[in-house]
Amino acid sequence: MKILSSSQIKELDKFTIEEENISSWDLMERAAMALTGAIKQLYSSNRTFKVFAGPGNNGGDALAVARMLAEDGYRVEVFLFNTKGKLSEDCNFNRELLAECKSLSYFVEITSHFSPPTLYKDDVVIDGLFGLGLDKPLDGGFASVVKYINAAPATVISIDVPSGLMCEDNTYNRSGHIIRASVTLTLQMPKLAFFFAENQPYVGEWMCLDIGLSEKGIGEMSSLYQVTRREEVCALLQPRKEFAHKGNFGHALLIAGSFGMAGASVLAARACLRSGVGLLTVHVPMCNNDILQTAVPEAMVHHDESDICFSSVVSESDYRAIAVGPGLGQREETAAALHAQLSQATEPMVLDADALNLLAANKSWLSLLPKESILTPHPKEMERLVGYSQSSYDLLEKTRELARTYQVYVVLKGAWSMVVSPDGNCRFNPTGNPGMATAGSGDVLTGVLLSLLAQGYSSHDACLLGVYLHGMAGDLAAEKKGENGMIAGDIVEQLPAAWVHLMKNDYMCNFKEQKCL
Repeated sequence: MKILSSSQIKELDKFTIEEENISSWDLMERAAMALTGAIKQLYSSNRTFKVFAGPGNNGGDALAVARMLAEDGYRVEVFLFNTKGKLSEDCNFNRELLAECKSLSYFVEITSHFSPPTLYKDDVVIDGLFGLGLDKPLDGGFASVVKYINAAPATVISIDVPSGLMCEDNTYNRSGHIIRASVTLTLQMPKLAFFFAENQPYVGEWMCLDIGLSEKGIGEMSSLYQVTRREEVCALLQPRKEFAHKGNFGHALLIAGSFGMAGASVLAARACLRSGVGLLTVHVPMCNNDILQTAVPEAMVHHDESDICFSSVVSESDYRAIAVGPGLGQREETAAALHAQLSQATEPMVLDADALNLLAANKSWLSLLPKESILTPHPKEMERLVGYSQSSYDLLEKTRELARTYQVYVVLKGAWSMVVSPDGNCRFNPTGNPGMATAGSGDVLTGVLLSLLAQGYSSHDACLLGVYLHGMAGDLAAEKKGENGMIAGDIVEQLPAAWVHLMKNDYMCNFKEQKCL
């Protein structure tokens, strides 16, 4: 699913109108019908709906929804803000239609002073003040209206975008001047701002409503941002041939673990093996030997010269793919060994955890990364690499620049983990849940990615498939253990089931994925 900019969506509206030979009001009516249907599914008619409509087309949508709800027997009160005496053409037309609606409970057009209604706990506020056309923070009277709504106990539904929230970059927005919606009903496709953690309090739960915008128009528009679809992931799968043997599925090397940090290497190793690799060797200090041999008997163990940490380079000639980082530690000898390992590397690698922290402390080493290597930082690790970021949007832009500069893939982990490609394109992953915010979850992802690279998947395909599969296993684990009770080992245990479901293409993981359909 493409994520288009606000300007592109306006172009898409025009394209649809011309392609179908309809009026802009017809398209607004179509959107209002979808919005009304969704609202009726969410809330019963025994509640009072108080509609706050602005002077633009977002306000026009809200007026059309008010009319349809009123005609269906809902108690609806409408407050139309027209303080400058100028409504958009479609908003004005919907105002005229609403004036003729005899079933409407209350309607007022505010041209100067506003006496706000009392908003009760059982009320539903429909926010149609401003939509995707906003390009600066709200101020003045509209900011006061937003603050009033946010202070009330009512449920708030925002149409398309919470009023005050800009569709892409909110770095310099004013947080107190943005509607805090309970639910956002967004039209046709999500907006980029929805995928950033700091915007969640404003967006609330969101879902996409298909309003029939031109598929041809969407196909012709380019976008740097997309949501990965299950069908795309399933198309990447490489079925196993009948006479295949372990040598066909690659030999992977995992450099991980140090004194007191054997668990990270165990989790990554088990995840690698559970993701289909033919052979796995784990390079560990001698202090971790017995733990690895016992916890992961399917893996071979290669010993470092040090008893307690990674300190000696491993030849890459015997391996199809290498991952380094989980539980590695940041000792001086480990840093020197990592530098030497990178200096001899010729094939893409997976770098996670302390390998990333050592890179952040020695940024010149980034130039040593083999092209199409995969970095898997969480946001704080990413900031150590690229510097302080004022917002998630700012961090994403810096991540895209790093990926382009060094021609690597970056998996920026989070609620919607982002796969950033060397060309700057970004894919948001829809699988996963908050239960995966637990120690060792990232080590599991490292093992999955290492396994896929060793099996011959390209870095691009390994990222899309690996991140999706990792989240899917987390969703399956949450079903069995609950989000609060999950541990990283539960994710590993569900990897086989996730593979089965992907091969059959028969499982919808969670609400995040469903609402993107």
